[in-house]
Amino acid sequence: MSRSCRPALGVLAVALTACLGATVPAPPARASGTPAPRTGFETSHGARWTSGTEEQAFLSAVDRASARVRVDRIGTTKQGRPLRLVRIGAPAPERPAAVRRGNSVLLVCSQHGDEPSGREACLTTVRDLASSKSPATRRFLERTSVLVVPTANPDGRAADTRGNADGVDVNRDHLALRTAEARAVAGVIRDYRPDTLYDLHEYGPTAPYYQKDLLSLWPRNLNTADGVHREALALSQDFVAPAVQRAGFSTGVYGIWTDPETGDPVKQVAGDGQERILRNTAGVKGSLGLLVETRVDALTAAEQADPALNNRRRVTSQLAALRGAFTFFDRHRPRIEAATAAARLAGLADRGPVHLGGADNEPAGDGQVLSDPPCAYRLDAARFAQVKDVLALHGVRWERDRGGAVVPLRQPLRALVPLLLDARAGYHLTVATPMNVCRRVVGGNG
Repeated sequence: MSRSCRPALGVLAVALTACLGATVPAPPARASGTPAPRTGFETSHGARWTSGTEEQAFLSAVDRASARVRVDRIGTTKQGRPLRLVRIGAPAPERPAAVRRGNSVLLVCSQHGDEPSGREACLTTVRDLASSKSPATRRFLERTSVLVVPTANPDGRAADTRGNADGVDVNRDHLALRTAEARAVAGVIRDYRPDTLYDLHEYGPTAPYYQKDLLSLWPRNLNTADGVHREALALSQDFVAPAVQRAGFSTGVYGIWTDPETGDPVKQVAGDGQERILRNTAGVKGSLGLLVETRVDALTAAEQADPALNNRRRVTSQLAALRGAFTFFDRHRPRIEAATAAARLAGLADRGPVHLGGADNEPAGDGQVLSDPPCAYRLDAARFAQVKDVLALHGVRWERDRGGAVVPLRQPLRALVPLLLDARAGYHLTVATPMNVCRRVVGGNG
């Protein structure tokens, strides 16, 4: 596959390498002249993916070498593997409050264990942001905190399976939070409140309708605030897609088959508004969300003959998309912050409908819109005990009441409350009693 070498786009041109090519670019050197850490993928020239042990050693080396990076353990999988969060800034933010003072982005990599290319792009991005000498990169990191979960499903990655050790699809668990992996991500979203959540995946193509090099999709859930939806759409269509195309790759919308001759949509095969999918959960919680999917299968004779070439193309297209995304984070920073702040403040006004179904390309059906939602939901003691920990992980506020709890809608996560507690919601945790007469809950969780 022939690719032309083009300048990188945006403020992180140096940090995310100077050009795209068919081979994995060499990492930058440290100030002392010694090479920066390399992943197992890089040292093998794409012949194999970075192992869990190599990832740990790689992140430890990056952490030791740069004051911009801190690595935390945020959870443990069923099989005892660590779930890690990397915090990057200039300097690295020590506490969640430091992240909240500026713009922030969360990269979630390889939720599906058999989709490793995004993980490789995330690991090298961590190193390149940490070691770049570019003044532009430093200025960017002074205003924007970058959070990375480099392997969101370590057990699945070790087994090369989509699901975790129990076979659960982690990307269908961001509402119920039954898995350690989804709980860890939920805790990061609650504590750091990222403005943008960027979720890296891979997909299997279907010829001739669905075989672009890279696909992306924003939050389709109808509870996503208009400003957040608008900025997420801009991230996908105005920055990620053009950056990938300029690198020589083809792009499209995830979940939509298109006619190979006209480009017209044929049918939707995935990518609905389910609130339990991470990009949609992000939108419901007031963050921009973007799903990015790289094509797995080889479509050229060269890639079929050389799996390493195919692997490198997959990672390189992920890096191209990340370059476009980082350009967006830099240029749209004020717009992003305004959109996410407005979305969270809107919950305190407690006005407007809550949607229990539908998507931005599919109207909600009969009975799927709470036009006049209750002011709160009441949980008896037994039901509250069942869901208390999940509510806390999401950051939902409540007030104790006669052994149970009252969960008001007047809070930043207003739209999430009915999705968790209303009997009519498709993925509700439990059935709570709607309340139409409420006193104001002050503080909450007491």
